[in-house]
Amino acid sequence: MARVKWEDYFMNIAKQVATRSTCDRKHVGAVIVRDKTILSTGYNGSIRGMPHCDEAGHLMENEHCVATIHAEANAILQAAKNGVMIDNSEVYITASPCWNCFKMAVNSGIKKIYYGEFYKDERIFDVAKKLGIELTHIKVNQSEL
Repeated sequence: MARVKWEDYFMNIAKQVATRSTCDRKHVGAVIVRDKTILSTGYNGSIRGMPHCDEAGHLMENEHCVATIHAEANAILQAAKNGVMIDNSEVYITASPCWNCFKMAVNSGIKKIYYGEFYKDERIFDVAKKLGIELTHIKVNQSEL
């Protein structure tokens, strides 16, 4: 059996992380990596200590649940909470980052973003190109998310 490529390996882990998501509208997972070592993971879910969307319902604004913290934001926050430096890292996300998460990822020092499905915001492509941030689409089986 052939070994899986690193990109697929980390995206597969992001898909597994997504299974912990607590917003049943979209399950997203993120894995922050540097030098082929996992630094942090995150999934979309409610603020710590608050009820989960799949238990209490959604807080909707403009057809978007705003009760949750996105997966990549949670991975960045988890790294900060644990004192893990993520400068010059890469992130694997099962869905492309929204505009706010993209800005947070770039300012935290993430240099490469691998994503599964495209999610909403085209602005990330132009800005990533201007900043030299690599954005790479990795096809994932949507039925697994």
